[in-house]
Amino acid sequence: RELIEKLEEVVMIWTKQIRQVLVESEQIRREADDVGPSAEMEHWKSRMSSFNSLLDEIKSSRVKKIISILQAARSKTLKQWKELDGSITIAANEAKDNVRYLYTLDKFFGPLANASPVMMEHIPSLINTVYMIFCTSPYYNTSEHMTSLFLKITNQMINTCKTYLCEG
Repeated sequence: RELIEKLEEVVMIWTKQIRQVLVESEQIRREADDVGPSAEMEHWKSRMSSFNSLLDEIKSSRVKKIISILQAARSKTLKQWKELDGSITIAANEAKDNVRYLYTLDKFFGPLANASPVMMEHIPSLINTVYMIFCTSPYYNTSEHMTSLFLKITNQMINTCKTYLCEG
């Protein structure tokens, strides 16, 4: 019984730490006003890396042993654990999926940043790709994500124009 109580304490600490990670991941991002679309990709890559590391830890043999002991003891702490495990899996899948979709835009980021202000040739393909993401992505197709992405694309266009004017 004493061992079970100690293991439950450990799981409760993990639960608290994981909840904190999930809460922090859902907070509004603070970004500079002129940040471009590459920052969106970096954000999701970083988030994917964090959640994949967390998933790897949760699936480690050490954690699995503790969870199986608590399952055998019918511990009540496992209900919260299972919910968090599911939440982490969803967050990791979202980040992975968003990175995959944003990579389809990656080919536009360079030309968008380095082109002259007459970048119109890239815009139709870029918009079509964003539309494809909106139509097919199970996670990225929210108005919040789309607004953030369009804002960053617009910022990059403005930065490119500013650079062009300062050099000219």
